Amino acid sequence: MIKKILFLLLSFIVLFGCSTPSENKLLPAEVKSNNVVTNGPENGTLLIIGGAASDIFYTKFMDLVGGPDAPIIVIPTAISSDRLSDEFLEKFKQSYIKKGFTNVTVLHTRNPEEASTKKFIETIEKAVGVWFSGGRQWRHADSYLNTKTHKAFQDLLERGGVIAGSSAGATIQGSYLARGDSKGNTLMMGDHEEGLNFLTNVAIDQHLFARNRQFDMFEILDNKPELLGIGLDENTGIIVKGDIFSVFGESYVAMYDGTRWSAERDTIYKLPKGSREFYLLKEGNQYDLKNRRVITSKNN
Repeated sequence: MIKKILFLLLSFIVLFGCSTPSENKLLPAEVKSNNVVTNGPENGTLLIIGGAASDIFYTKFMDLVGGPDAPIIVIPTAISSDRLSDEFLEKFKQSYIKKGFTNVTVLHTRNPEEASTKKFIETIEKAVGVWFSGGRQWRHADSYLNTKTHKAFQDLLERGGVIAGSSAGATIQGSYLARGDSKGNTLMMGDHEEGLNFLTNVAIDQHLFARNRQFDMFEILDNKPELLGIGLDENTGIIVKGDIFSVFGESYVAMYDGTRWSAERDTIYKLPKGSREFYLLKEGNQYDLKNRRVITSKNN
């Protein structure tokens, strides 16, 4: 109960903590950052989850790929090497089969040269869905960034496929790799800064409220103000189709786009430079990535 009250208090402060000058009210086409545009995949779908994904997300993934018999790839590469034994990889595969998937292939390497071989990408070329594991997102980057496997992921989206991931598997889908330092996950800007760029000009954080991370995004945005910041709480995600995403799950998504919005006011206001504000979206809310604005009822 105390946790719920504190969370509601935080939400109230974030949404309503400051008075809003009417002259900062934004017109519909005005919300952009330095003319840098964020885009989702033109044809495919992204399922981006903030960690601790429950069965509702695996069911959603199954629906998106077209049913239990659809060929999917599961990628455990973000997990530490000392855990990735043959026995573990088989258990990893079986965990998806127990969730109802019947056509599952585990794909993993630590060698980017192997990730650029024809043999390695063959299963991706036949798949309709990919799921990236949690762990440390820089491991995904080390193995697949700018390889033929990376191109195969992009081709999968181009033909209408689905890419999903939770925790590290969420952050890797953005262009900027938040918490990408190989020495620890508390540095927002580390020795790995490039993600797989399925979602352009964006930084994605995860485990947001569960780990009290909601203000960490500003470390990135202070240095890279052109980026859109998205923070995902646990068991909460976004479904991205084209340039629109919908929120799905039990908690909240935090948006760091230089504006303030609340469902009650249904109005978007521009924030002053240096502001430390964000706003929250919940299940059913939609967001326009290209124009960096929540889709309000006035625009429906």
